Amino acid sequence: MKIVVLGLSITSSWGNGHATNYRALVRELDARGHEVLFLERDVPWYAEQRDLPVPPWGTTALYASLPDLGERFAGAVRDADLVLVGSYVPDGIAIGSWVQQTARGVLAFYDIDTPVTLGLLERGACEYLSTALIPGYDLYLSFTGGPTLRRLEQELGARRALAFYCLVDPDGHQPLSVRPRWDLGYLGTYSDDRQPSLDALLLEPARRTAGARCVVAGPRYPQDLVWPANVERIEHLAPPDHAAFYSAQRFTLNVTRAEMRTAGWSPSVRLFEAAACGVPIISDRWPGIEEVLVPGQEILLADTTEDVLRILAETGEDTRRAIGERARSRVLAEHTATQRVQLLEDEVAALRDARPEPVAS
Repeated sequence: MKIVVLGLSITSSWGNGHATNYRALVRELDARGHEVLFLERDVPWYAEQRDLPVPPWGTTALYASLPDLGERFAGAVRDADLVLVGSYVPDGIAIGSWVQQTARGVLAFYDIDTPVTLGLLERGACEYLSTALIPGYDLYLSFTGGPTLRRLEQELGARRALAFYCLVDPDGHQPLSVRPRWDLGYLGTYSDDRQPSLDALLLEPARRTAGARCVVAGPRYPQDLVWPANVERIEHLAPPDHAAFYSAQRFTLNVTRAEMRTAGWSPSVRLFEAAACGVPIISDRWPGIEEVLVPGQEILLADTTEDVLRILAETGEDTRRAIGERARSRVLAEHTATQRVQLLEDEVAALRDARPEPVAS
């Protein structure tokens, strides 16, 4: 197929989890023989932090504005078998409208932030999607499964809402033989709604256990935030360094954004990355998590500081390793780019087969 993807970023992973997801997806599509064009808005904050300026799979092109996009890439969008528009794309509403007017193939909206998107739509504050655009997409690929899919179809008019969770690239995320440096770590960009959970599940355990070695990696944390002395800070961690980072932890923490925790069925890309690296995960609790990883066997759940302290103190080495290995096996079987691309291919093929044949003139 000829595929055009309009996504937030594939060239820069700074401050976003979209890039690693798109890289794995485009890599797999390219490996399976599809012709992929990834279109990314050229914005200063990514231009200054590009850790993969020229991705080696498919073709990546930067555009400066909506007029520039239309002038240079209208033909590619019109002739594509599949056009995929991602969440958080700058001027996403205008781009979505243009794509729906221009494209002739299957149209999909890829929402890596579904609960956040729905919250923004309710408040009339979403800058990359409008309720009027949703029925114009053939497919709504949702980061979130469960009841959210019914809501998208029944309340918002999505033609077909599909659980299309984030994915992991197993070539870039695997256990490495490195010296353990930290007892507990976390990788994630700062957000106001996640910070209370991060404080309860990592910072407070660090405060109470002076001998514990902890780490938090990710940008945008407030300059005036006071870190415990035994919590190391890493401002930015490029994707090629993720595997070594995870492998150097005894446990890693998964913290979910408030809207995603409320919606449930919203596993993050960091969850899958950590599991693929074989590090046991301590996670906050949300509906549907047991359908992704089995609590107590493939993942450990914590509601309070005391839960984390107990896990760190009482989990033996054999048990710790077994949990990480079981999670890795589960994620590699169900949540890699291979599974996602196969699902996407099947859905696009079904939609194309269901379209009426053009009437001969």
